[in-house]
Amino acid sequence: MDAFYASIEQLDDPELRGKPVAVGGDSQRGVVAAASYEARKFGVKSAMASALAAKRCPQLIFVPPRFDRYKELSRQIREVFFEYTDLVEPLSLDEAYLDITENKIGLNSATLIALEIKRKIKERTGLIASGGVSFNKFLAKTASDIDKPDGLHVILPEDAVEFVAKLPVHQFHGIGKVTVEKMVKAGIFTGKDLRKKTLHDLTLRFGKSGSYYYYISRAIDHRKVQPTRETKSISTESTFENNITELAEINLQLHKISQRSFERYQRSKVKGYTLTIKLKYADFRQITRSKTLDRGIQTEEEFVQTAMALMTEGLLSEEGVRLIGVGISNFKKEEEPRPITQLTLEF
Repeated sequence: MDAFYASIEQLDDPELRGKPVAVGGDSQRGVVAAASYEARKFGVKSAMASALAAKRCPQLIFVPPRFDRYKELSRQIREVFFEYTDLVEPLSLDEAYLDITENKIGLNSATLIALEIKRKIKERTGLIASGGVSFNKFLAKTASDIDKPDGLHVILPEDAVEFVAKLPVHQFHGIGKVTVEKMVKAGIFTGKDLRKKTLHDLTLRFGKSGSYYYYISRAIDHRKVQPTRETKSISTESTFENNITELAEINLQLHKISQRSFERYQRSKVKGYTLTIKLKYADFRQITRSKTLDRGIQTEEEFVQTAMALMTEGLLSEEGVRLIGVGISNFKKEEEPRPITQLTLEF
């Protein structure tokens, strides 16, 4: 989806249409969750500090996020996907992979199906989507970002190797900013440069990820579309207006965040064994502390007490804490109750 959160706000409030909009807090500690295309022209981007966004675009309009509304429209969009295939792998509320090799309507054209999906999303929600079509996940994802907004880009098998060769490494899906900097220092600027490196060389430089880089530089990606994505963790965090330096105040906030995190955890159908707290300090240093229990956490009291026990005076900092997070992971599904069976004895 194109600027999903911001586009929904503009859809629901006509006064915001055509104006630079940022979803997120407008405070000194706020962060932009999404920016409209009008805002992006000024360099406003998601994950940017709200204070910086406001400097870049003085006329920027901040609106608070409404996640229930975003989830509602996300469900409507996924209903469109399932009209064509059951092989849908959501990446987030506004993005998904679809495998339409064998589709429900028997149409032998991925491009025509993508056009139909875009049209139906617009008709049913009023929102605009962009699509990428190709024969593997890496290329389809890359293609989807090329012609935004309202784009549809197709990478044919016979064009794939040449396409990747010309692609700058900063546009490769799965290669982050830090890795791009390392590649540039190593003289790797494009897919063609990347393809010159051996598998051994890339593995030495980038560890396990080196294998991924080696194959995508050759337009090879064997990952399948996974219809169900297993939840790895559930977490909640808060960023504060002012840095917190007192242990009592930190514990108070930690208690509240733990309760909110437990509410999310309780709605899942799994049991978590590892609880983690995260602290981010005023200088943006970040630490985590974890504890793994012998059995899955079941009650709010157990959840909160485990989190509180991880917070000690030794974690305090003179500059103070700007963010606290609490999460649970190491999931195992709840065991189904065994059915009671009646034994029959012959006499």
